[in-house]
Amino acid sequence: MARPKILVFQHVPYEPLGTLDPLLKQAGFRLRYVNFGRNPGERPPLEGYVALIILGGPMNADDVTTYPHLATELELIQEALQRDISIMGICLGAQLLAKALGGTILADAGREIGWHDVELTDAGISDQVLSTFGQRSQVFQWHDDVIELPPGVVHLARSERCATQAFRYGEHAYGFQFHLEADGALIERWLKVPQHQAVFADGQLDPRHIRDRIKDAIQPLMTLSNNTFSRWIERFDLQPRKLRLPSR
Repeated sequence: MARPKILVFQHVPYEPLGTLDPLLKQAGFRLRYVNFGRNPGERPPLEGYVALIILGGPMNADDVTTYPHLATELELIQEALQRDISIMGICLGAQLLAKALGGTILADAGREIGWHDVELTDAGISDQVLSTFGQRSQVFQWHDDVIELPPGVVHLARSERCATQAFRYGEHAYGFQFHLEADGALIERWLKVPQHQAVFADGQLDPRHIRDRIKDAIQPLMTLSNNTFSRWIERFDLQPRKLRLPSR
């Protein structure tokens, strides 16, 4: 039996699947990346895919003039919603999912970079995926823009600075503003990439404070990441992978 396929939209090389990658491969998924930063003109067909994952990126979800591929992504997300394909949007991906559903993205309205608590709503507490969180859980964040949800979307989590941290549409489309996929090595990478240095220029945010928290905060985040993503994966009807015996 062919392994189920997941389509992954990537925008920049330093925002990969992170901790999701080994979990998906271990579960038996085949992954196809569409790197819009490298090939902005791509328009992949959705036929044959059981899920769509939209990763993060530094661009604003409304900036289709500078990044025309965002319009393509919105059309494909809407098509995936119509097909009832499972969707996970992370950071920019969550913003694009919300926009495809009729929501609004407010630019520079709620910067959160570093370690921040999120609080579940009543719907989040009972959600099959997000119920891995406590009432309040610390996660890693890297965003400036804020999501305003449209009607008909289930609000799952909030933070002090950002009202929409997680949401669900229907049973199969999830948006996470935070970065559960970020491990210690990826966070260190984000602190060093040239594209991120502007956020530290005014001195209000010290990368050393973020780095100093990694030692104590990363293991709880990894546990939360593993448990939450595993819950999302468990929603698929996966057949056990056959063990291939070595030829004699």
